[in-house]
Parts: sequence; structure tokens; C-alpha cells
Amino acid sequence: MPDVPVKQSRRDQILAAAAELFARHGFHGVGIDDIGAAVGISGPALYRHFRSKDAMLGEMLTQISERLLDGGLARVAVSRDPEHALRELIRWHVDFALDDPALITVQIRNLANLTDPDRRLVRALQRRYVEVWVETIRKTSPEVDEPTARAAAHAVFGLINSTPHSAHLDREQMAKLLSRMALASLSGATA
Repeated sequence: MPDVPVKQSRRDQILAAAAELFARHGFHGVGIDDIGAAVGISGPALYRHFRSKDAMLGEMLTQISERLLDGGLARVAVSRDPEHALRELIRWHVDFALDDPALITVQIRNLANLTDPDRRLVRALQRRYVEVWVETIRKTSPEVDEPTARAAAHAVFGLINSTPHSAHLDREQMAKLLSRMALASLSGATA
């Protein structure tokens, strides 16, 4: 049965266009008129959907963080053992980074541009996502202490999240390479 394309809401279209523009030009390098033009409406018409450009960024980064956390938790929940869970977490994060490089770029570059409440929420979600990885790493390698597992998780995120700058292979080749490298680096945390 073929996949039926899901129609994006206008809000989602705006967020996707804003993500591409923020990734390319930076948050401060993009005006409301630029975002409106990208989706075929006037800049001021965006205010029907978002109260401000800051609110748009807040929603975008919150959605990214929720999506990563929910996806990570779901994969761990259905895994048959810790090793399978770790492979699924790696596959999940690699797929996210390869399929949404603009979102990865915006997430890395724009946390400081969030309002304080949005930044606290995004940071809390990110910490929960890291803990999913830390728990899984420690289950696969019980001899690894918590600080080492946390450092290893962040190092793997750095590797995988570099894809907007390092994708020189086709998607399938890049996914295999990143997955192998991530798994090997986590195995090295126990050496």
C-alpha cells in the first residue's frame, strides 16, 4: 500500500519554511516578511498563526525536542534487549538528522535566541532525551558510570548532528556510516 502524503497544516508549512530560512541565514538574519514570502503570504499575515518570530522559534525548538524524546522513548519501549534499544536510538537520531538537517542546524544555533520560558522547556526536554540514552548505554555496558555514559551520549549527538555539514554520501550510505561510527564510539566508551 503506497504512503499517502500527509497534508501539512499552515502552521507546519510556516515552521518548515522558517526552519530552512533560520538554518541558512540565522534567526536574526530572517525577517517576518522573508518567512511570509517563503509560504506565499505577507509577513504580517503570519501573525494570524504566531504572535511573533520568537514564538515561532520557541514552538519549533519545543516540537523538535518533544519529537526526539517521544521517538527515543518509543523505540526503547519496544526493543527486545538493551543492545537492540541502543541500535534503535542510534537509527532514530540518524534518521532525524538526515531527514531534517535544517531543524538540527536551528536547534544547535538558536537555543540562546529563545525566551527564558521556552529555553527552560526545551532544555528540560533535551535533558530527558539524554537520560534515555544514558540509561540505555548503562544497560548495554553496566561498567560505564553515569558521567561517562552522559559524555558518550553527547559525543554521539555531536557526531550525528554534524550531518548538515558532512553529508557527502547519499542518504543510505550516510545513515550506515553514521550508525556504524556511533555504535563503535559507544562501544569504545567501555575500553
